[in-house]
Amino acid sequence: MVQRYVPEIRVVAAVVNPVEAIEKIAALQPDLVFVDIQMPVINGFEMLKQLPQINFSIIFTTAHDQYAIEAIRFSALDYLLKPIDAEELKAAVERFKRQRSKTSNTLLYQNLLNNINAVTPQGFKLALPTNDGTFFYSTDDIIRLEGENNYTRFFFSNSKPMLLSKTLKEYDEILSNHGFLRIHKSHLINKKHVVSYTADGMIQMKDSSKVEISRRRKEEVTAALKNL
Repeated sequence: MVQRYVPEIRVVAAVVNPVEAIEKIAALQPDLVFVDIQMPVINGFEMLKQLPQINFSIIFTTAHDQYAIEAIRFSALDYLLKPIDAEELKAAVERFKRQRSKTSNTLLYQNLLNNINAVTPQGFKLALPTNDGTFFYSTDDIIRLEGENNYTRFFFSNSKPMLLSKTLKEYDEILSNHGFLRIHKSHLINKKHVVSYTADGMIQMKDSSKVEISRRRKEEVTAALKNL
């Protein structure tokens, strides 16, 4: 599929044994490695732990392992679901070409391994790559997110706001199982930081900000907040 759909990528090796993969990576110094999570002897994450350094990009390939997918997405890394779709493959390679020089691979993969080793998804740390570097936050530190066209602004309990070049929809998909609630097309809040909500559809957060609930989401949001 790589040769057919992304011919700009030159395949230097293809192996099915993780031990051989480690040797090939050391010898060939590739720019990009496709790593299957499920492999004989050890899995893809265990293989990463055995590498002395990760100075290349990785696109994981996996079946529907929800825990692994969440850990990968929290770490701002890319993956392809099996069976692999040609358009998704091309899109993943395009992202690799755009982003390859912008982030520290080592920090992202260390965070991935920390997330994989977390006892529950609540222990995950969210990687936020910016032009100033990559920052890692526990979900408990995030008060709310605000969409600004194709960007998202994060508001934290213990640091200044941060603007990320991803849509609010993407972060909604990542954080929806971690106590976050979409209350408006432009607002995603952490339920742990809600102080109060009023009958006229306003929510007050712990940082004293007030966020509006959209009319069409009011019933759903009110029901979700009743158990706080």
